[in-house]
Amino acid sequence: MKKLIKIILALLFLCLVFILLCNLWVVYCTRQYNYFSINNLPSNDVALVLGTSRSSEKGKENLFFKYRMEATARLFKEGKIKYIILSGNNDSQYYNEPLDMQRALLNLGIPENVMTLDFAGFRTFDSIIRCKEVFNQDNFTIISQNFHNARALYIAHNEGIQAISFAAQDVPDGYSLRTLVREYLARPKAVLDVHVLRPSADVTSNKEIRKK
Repeated sequence: MKKLIKIILALLFLCLVFILLCNLWVVYCTRQYNYFSINNLPSNDVALVLGTSRSSEKGKENLFFKYRMEATARLFKEGKIKYIILSGNNDSQYYNEPLDMQRALLNLGIPENVMTLDFAGFRTFDSIIRCKEVFNQDNFTIISQNFHNARALYIAHNEGIQAISFAAQDVPDGYSLRTLVREYLARPKAVLDVHVLRPSADVTSNKEIRKK
């Protein structure tokens, strides 16, 4: 029994070390490509906006969503981007992140004809791969919060994509601890995805699931 406990503890320790090293590596490899200042941000024709829910689980406005949309609108109006791909989850007729993002940007004065909706961005990995394979883009600006951009950039660069990112305004400290913990665990998964697991992303369709 003691030997079994030692083995379990050793495995847990190795898992924690792996998670920590992956997080450090992902951030280190991408730090120079993540921009916080619009003035310093290089211009790109295309932006890829990573989706999130419009509302929190309690039905309140999701600040991650709000700040991403505001950052996207500002980059467009400042001439840093010309076209926008809105990539998010649309796995049912009742949940449509790309359409929610489009509506929010329309309200912020962004013309509809510069926006393309990607309805199969179920994960960050899918959004990045589909931007290259479905929408034929290999040089674009990723828009999300700072913590999310590092993982997205890591995936993009390992898939031969020349991506940079712009960090939307961060939410207040303690706003969503679960989101930060999930991201901390998602980075090791991203490392495994690009180097070991090689999951397949749907690159054959872009069909919206509409409400009946």
